[in-house]
This record gives sequence, C-alpha cells and structure tokens, in this order.
Amino acid sequence: MTQQGVRWSAEQVLALAPDAASRKAGSKLGAAGPWSEAGSSDEGTVWGLCKGSGSKPYQTVVDLADGAGPAYKCSCPSRKFPCKHALGLLLLWSGGDGAVPSGSPPDWAEEWLAGRKERQEKRAEGSGSPAGSADPEAARRRAERRAEKVTAGATELEQRLADLLRGGLAGAEQAGYGLWEETAARMVDAQASGLAARVRELGAIPSSGPGWPVRLLEECALLHLLDQGWLHRERLPGDLAATVRSRLGLPTSPEGPPVRDRWLVLAQYDTADPRLTTRRIWLHGTESARTALLLSYGAAGRAPEPALPVGLALDAELSSYPGAGQVRAALGERFAAPVPTSTRPPGVTTAEATARYGEALRDDPWLDSVPVTLEGVIPAPDGDSWQLADADADMALPLTPTARSRPGLWKLVALSGGAPVKVFGECGHRGFTPLAAWPQGPGDAVPLC
Repeated sequence: MTQQGVRWSAEQVLALAPDAASRKAGSKLGAAGPWSEAGSSDEGTVWGLCKGSGSKPYQTVVDLADGAGPAYKCSCPSRKFPCKHALGLLLLWSGGDGAVPSGSPPDWAEEWLAGRKERQEKRAEGSGSPAGSADPEAARRRAERRAEKVTAGATELEQRLADLLRGGLAGAEQAGYGLWEETAARMVDAQASGLAARVRELGAIPSSGPGWPVRLLEECALLHLLDQGWLHRERLPGDLAATVRSRLGLPTSPEGPPVRDRWLVLAQYDTADPRLTTRRIWLHGTESARTALLLSYGAAGRAPEPALPVGLALDAELSSYPGAGQVRAALGERFAAPVPTSTRPPGVTTAEATARYGEALRDDPWLDSVPVTLEGVIPAPDGDSWQLADADADMALPLTPTARSRPGLWKLVALSGGAPVKVFGECGHRGFTPLAAWPQGPGDAVPLC
C-alpha cells in the first residue's frame, strides 16, 4: 500500500503541532484558499505554495515517508517545527477531496528531498564506524571518576536524610524549599541527575495538604533505598544494578537484540521545564505483545523528535535498555513510513491492572506507574473526583490528580457517553492517567493528552 493510499486524520495531523498557537494557526490554513500548485506523490511527499504577507508564496514540503515521523521544510521564517504552513498543508492533504492531487515533486521540493537522502546516507555510514575507534581506557577512567562523584553525592544525601529524620519532619516545613534546592544542586554537581530530581520532588511535599508528613517519609525511604542500592551495587543482581544506575541518571545504551514488529502508537505527550522538553511515546507490538517507551529530548521551546501521532502503526525494530522491569527502548531501523491503523491493543480489567503494577514494583521499587490498556471501563464521578469502573465487575480505578485537571477527561467522558470504552494509560500508586481511548464500536483512537 502506498503512503498516499492511507490518509491521516485531521486529529493526527494536529497532534504534530509544537504548541496550541501553531495548532490554531495551522487549522486556518487547512483550506484550499491560500494554496497553489499543491501535490503529493506515492513515495510519501506532499508539497505546495502558500500565500503569505510577502510577494512570494512560501514553499512548503513534507516528507511522510521518514520512518521516524514526518520531516518538514518551509521557506517561511518560523522557527517552529512543523510550522503553521506545514500543518495547513497536511490538513489540506488529509481531507482527501482532490485539493492535493498526485504528481511529481517540483524542482525545489526534489532538491530538498535529495539533500535529505544524502545526509541520511552519510549519517548511516558514520554510524558504521569501527567500535574500537574510541579509546576504551579513557572511557573507563571517565566512568570511574563519575562513579566516585556519584558515590560522594549519595553519601552526602544519606547524611542529610539522617539529619532530617533526627530533627523531625516538622523541620522540613519550617526550612522551606531553599534547603531542598540547595541539596538538589549538590546532586547535580555529583552528576546524579536522578537523585537531584527526586530531591526537588521532596521539596514540594511539606505543607502540600493533609497527610504530607506520611508522603514525605515514604519518599525519603525510597530515596534512601536508591542511595543504598548504589552504595552496595556490587551485591545486587545485574538487572537490578542496571535499574539503580538508570534511576540515578547515569547514561545507558540499549543492549537487547532488536525486535521487529508492527508497533501501534498508543500515546505521545511532552513534559517541559525551563531547560528541557521530554517526549514520551508509548508503542505496542502486535506480534510480540510488548509495550515499549520511546524517550526523546529537546531544548526548551523546541519539540523533540520523532513525532508519532496516536493511531499510527510503524514497521520497525526496537532495542531494549538494560534493567529489571524496564520498558524503555530505542527506535532502530524503520522499514516503512507510519500509517493509520484500526488495530487495537488487548485490554485487561482494573484488578489485573493493579496486579501488574504490584508485580512490576518487585523489579523496580521506584516505579511510579506501568502502561496498561483497560478493557470495557466507564468513566464515572466519584465525589469530587473521577474513576474508571469495570462494566462487568464491582471494581474501579481512581484517576490521578493530573488526569482530572486535563481537558482529555472530558473527551473521554464524551466518547463513552455512559457506555464501556477501551482506555490506554499509566497505572500507578497515584491512580490511573488515561492517554488514549477507543469507542465501543468501530472508530479511531482518540488521544487524551
């Protein structure tokens, strides 16, 4: 099947937008009015000229055949990827009403495509350089120096936790956030970014509502467990030691053999802080029945890559990262461009979902949640909160505070209309966060994040 044989939906196109402003502006350009000489090819290229404020129209081209997601080129001055013109062009193409006929790319689009292909071939040649070209002895010394810094940081953190408990948890409320931020900075200096992130989370717990001392004590215990895991890592099984290194923020590389599958895109969402944007993409293999997580990062204000909207399927290889219970994977060779699919992942009950989380904690005590698809659940109010209730059993999962504050909750309620739906999300000790859903009958996946 050619790439142009399957059109993306408007929702899948808008999921590529880097922000709400781009989504709104791109939607306005999704009509034929501002476009001329638009066209598409069976190889997966869409192009067109968009009238702007200047005398010359903007030249916009999108390569849909890239296995990692669409690639874009536009002559407009925008620094956003994709820009509003690329989004508008894809919306025009997704309509399938003949506004973007089949044809051959113009010279300006062909030139960009040829340059992309050449750069990809050079990168592929570079990645095949001999593994021995780096100095293994220098790499070993660098790893030893970093391990020494992390050990010093973990030892200092143990002392600070002991001081906190010795003085009483009430002191944490009086000390304010500055103490935790200073401690987190010390962990950054020790090159233990995972410890720094958990310390910052501790600083937000005091005075956060009823029961905060219990929550603080629980998080201190988990932090202490992570410290001890590192300080006694030589006694741990290999997989658990790898998990500890990952939780501390030490760099790791995928080790498992590549698994080729037809991967369903279940969810994609970004989280941002002032310095970094993190993208999470959940995939499910139709043959392997494995759910995997792709993590990518971008500088603040710039969307990470790849971009894989919900409802697509990708024929590709994934390689696993080391660690007990770890689901993170690296995207390897792509054998075809992602295309829309109606295939759905298998689901479980709410009881089975909580059991999965409990089992996963045995391998990774610091795990916040696990990926789960719930079968036949109904969103229902629960006092001031919401829950997902089994349609055929007297069981329910509460939604997390994060989920209750998202607009996706109302999309889920509207999709259900009181009937059972299939929902994919993250299930953990705080509850369930829905990320995508499917209606009871035929219908496409609906992203909720």
